[in-house]
Amino acid sequence: MIMRIAHLYPDLLNLYGDRGNVMTLAARCRWRGIECVTERVSLGADWDPAAADIVFFGGGSDREQGILAADLGRRAESLGAALAGGLVLLAVCGGLQMLGGSYRTPTGEKYPGLGLLDLYTEAGRERFIGDVRADLTPETAAAAARACPQAMPLTTLVGFENHGGRTWLGDGLAPLARVRPGAGAGNNGRDGGEGVRWRNVFGTYLHGPFLPKNPHIADLLLSLALERRGEDAELPPLDDREEIAAHKARL
Repeated sequence: MIMRIAHLYPDLLNLYGDRGNVMTLAARCRWRGIECVTERVSLGADWDPAAADIVFFGGGSDREQGILAADLGRRAESLGAALAGGLVLLAVCGGLQMLGGSYRTPTGEKYPGLGLLDLYTEAGRERFIGDVRADLTPETAAAAARACPQAMPLTTLVGFENHGGRTWLGDGLAPLARVRPGAGAGNNGRDGGEGVRWRNVFGTYLHGPFLPKNPHIADLLLSLALERRGEDAELPPLDDREEIAAHKARL
């Protein structure tokens, strides 16, 4: 069995150790005897999203997002079709913003997004910086528990946010989690939402990187990827004492 991970624009989008998310997925595959192959998808590269099992879309500055706009536009149709078919995708910060319709910079420039999710982002006057503690929505918490039922269940998210963007979700979208009062800003600092969950698409503002401290989400992504391929989606448990200790230390 081979797990195929596509890492989008790793040479441009790698803030705050975001590549650690791909390393975490590969390690958790390897520890279970699953071969993992990572494809680096850069500007101008030919790529078929439907051939991937998991796609990772990291974060970058406004400059990088402007550079990527045209290249992303030509991928919108094929990526959208694959996501509608259950492709698993994790988008962090800038990647989350670019899944939406547009991003307006502090100087008023408006970059088009992929338009795959009903959300938009506008730059605020101040940045949201600091550690975040959030509670998964009940649906996602239950799905994570099913992915690896023998593991110690975690229902919280932890990570580090550093973003000036304010992301607003459309009425048909739900956040990935809810920020606890006084424990972070989340998407926009006003409605309490953190990230987004739509089908097998996960978006978050949490860096640090995100998955090493949230192993339950890493396993959920792997489980959903296996389910899409028609494989047994229940993962064998791992000894996650160190990962859980890291998660609880951040709590």
